[in-house]
Amino acid sequence: MDEPVSEIPAVNAALEVRLGYRFKQPTLLSTALTHPTFVHENPQLVVDDNQRLEFLGDAVIGLVVGDLLMDHFPDGREGDLTRIRAALVSEKSLAALARQLGLGDFLRMGRGEALSGGQEKPSILADAMEALMAAIYIDGRFQSAYAVIAEAFVPMLSDVGGDPKSRLQELTQKTSGPLPVYRVLNEAGPDHEKVFTVEVRVGEICVTASGKSKKKAEKGAARKALAMLAQP
Repeated sequence: MDEPVSEIPAVNAALEVRLGYRFKQPTLLSTALTHPTFVHENPQLVVDDNQRLEFLGDAVIGLVVGDLLMDHFPDGREGDLTRIRAALVSEKSLAALARQLGLGDFLRMGRGEALSGGQEKPSILADAMEALMAAIYIDGRFQSAYAVIAEAFVPMLSDVGGDPKSRLQELTQKTSGPLPVYRVLNEAGPDHEKVFTVEVRVGEICVTASGKSKKKAEKGAARKALAMLAQP
């Protein structure tokens, strides 16, 4: 009798683009996107579900977010930092990040779970987000995981800590580095629907962002710069 063959779907390039990370081991991404109900309904396939990765991802995300908090709030008290971290890594928060990625569209789950709207359930999305971060950690080690997690969480930290432009200004002043310089690159669309594209330069870092106002575009660029500066 032949051994069952693993089902390894092709890595979805769209998700990798959204993550800003390309997997060297595609099976890790496949596992991270596999809900236990899929494995239960397909016993003939040699596939793992994402529960073990979920366990690891919880720890990896907690460590990175803790490090980001220490950096963003150098005078923060333990109790305050603990409460902020708990809110940031909560099921609600992780599910929101998963929705931003459109992660539900990539999940493999059992037919029954899919028919009941499993792709939108906060618990499933949060678990998948944790598994995905663990997969990146295993595939690219800590630096890769840190970069992806920081990209996702720094905008939230900026919202907690105030205006991202102010945070970027404070950070560069604290480190005696070059101050951020903003420049409008483009204005497109009619006056009532104009979209601004703004560039910010901080030393060797140069990022752009777009928004329906110059202020919103500048804030978006500042958030991206903060995420890059947070990388080890």
